[in-house]
Amino acid sequence: MTADRRLTAAFAHAPAFPLCHSSRYVLFSDCHRGCGTNNDNFLKNQNLYFAALQHYYNCGFTYIELGDGDELWENRSFKTIKEIHNNTFWLLSRFYADGRLIMLYGNHDIVKRKRQFTGKYCSYYPCSTCQERDLFPGIVFYSGAVLKNTAWGRDICLTHGHQADFFNSVLWRTSRFLVRYIWKPLESAGFLDPTSAAKNNMKKKKVERILTDWAGKNDCILITGHTHRPMLDETVSYCNTGSCVHPRCITCMEIEQLQISLVKWTIKTHPDRTLYVAREVLSGPYRLG
Repeated sequence: MTADRRLTAAFAHAPAFPLCHSSRYVLFSDCHRGCGTNNDNFLKNQNLYFAALQHYYNCGFTYIELGDGDELWENRSFKTIKEIHNNTFWLLSRFYADGRLIMLYGNHDIVKRKRQFTGKYCSYYPCSTCQERDLFPGIVFYSGAVLKNTAWGRDICLTHGHQADFFNSVLWRTSRFLVRYIWKPLESAGFLDPTSAAKNNMKKKKVERILTDWAGKNDCILITGHTHRPMLDETVSYCNTGSCVHPRCITCMEIEQLQISLVKWTIKTHPDRTLYVAREVLSGPYRLG
């Protein structure tokens, strides 16, 4: 199956959600929440992420995660990830309880596509004040989702984007083995994984070209993650949310009043040398037409 067909297949049974003037969506991808070890690339940004999620929860946004939320290639234990980042899962569970949570899976958490896995591991999370709490009982992780533009303009197709990457989609089991047993220890020694679209620039450009072409052929706006490179311009055709594992910031996309913006959350310093969490618009807002 070609990359074009794999992308199309991701939306074969994709749920549709309304996109209108009153809609408020925030899109994150590639959090790669880990086990709190040196390989946990999310750990350094967990406070930024939690502060951002508090803002979006209080402002009435619906949270959409475009896959690779949890690092389940390097780590076998989802239970440990939930224990380490239980404050994050507590806040995500509040989005879910309010009906404001849409979750997709990527290549690094592709096991979430199985109901057996989600029923066993996604129904509760460990809590510091009690034995356990409800997490996402009955949740479904999708391969793709569509925001249907009920006013005018193009629909928005959401997926992780690994479908454009043969090695990380068709051969994902082989990739997982290599990451878990070869590249994980080598990463600790300073080596980069050449099979990763996020770390190999030539592969990144190839994946982005495939995703851009697919969006053009299907006359839609395509938003993905996977490459970790944030992208949004005035054409608003192929867009990328970026990731939560950048050394100095996290990025996401906001959709509000039928406009889309690329946003960065980072730590800044007041003149008195106190630190604060800052929200900065990197690109947009652009009309969704």
